[in-house]
Amino acid sequence: MSIGLAFSVFFKVLGNRDFAGRLTEWMARPAIPEPKAAAPKPDAPRRTEAIELLATLQREGRLVDFLQEKLDGYSDAQVGAAVRDIHRDCRATVQRLFGIEPLVAQAEGSTISLPATPDPGLWKLTGRVGQGSQGRLCHPGWKITRHDLPAWSGSDAAARVIAPADVEIT
Repeated sequence: MSIGLAFSVFFKVLGNRDFAGRLTEWMARPAIPEPKAAAPKPDAPRRTEAIELLATLQREGRLVDFLQEKLDGYSDAQVGAAVRDIHRDCRATVQRLFGIEPLVAQAEGSTISLPATPDPGLWKLTGRVGQGSQGRLCHPGWKITRHDLPAWSGSDAAARVIAPADVEIT
């Protein structure tokens, strides 16, 4: 295509003085610089709410320590004893941060009436779906009443740290 265009422009310049003058002016203008492709930004460290929640559960309940521990060498009684404290501390932390409450204030196993068009974000329907407006409550669901994660105030270097290394100076 460029050879054909070159010949076309060549013969048009030879035969048309006005076109040749406009082309000369156009060619005298500075070249339009090629747009520079934006350099990809490196994966900048940032503290997300998920990291903050995980760090809070580690700090207050030692959850990550427990989840990362291999339990094969421990008896069920040892694991159970450890879980009691972790459960209590993590439960208190989650309750303090989110105020978790049941979505439905009825007991499991009770009969519940559904709205005409159940929102799938609120209701998980199983069984004979579409054949009635009542069902047995299998689980009440959960909702939060607040969202109080602490704001990150640390450095960029520590943004992805869940728990700092603990060093005793001797």
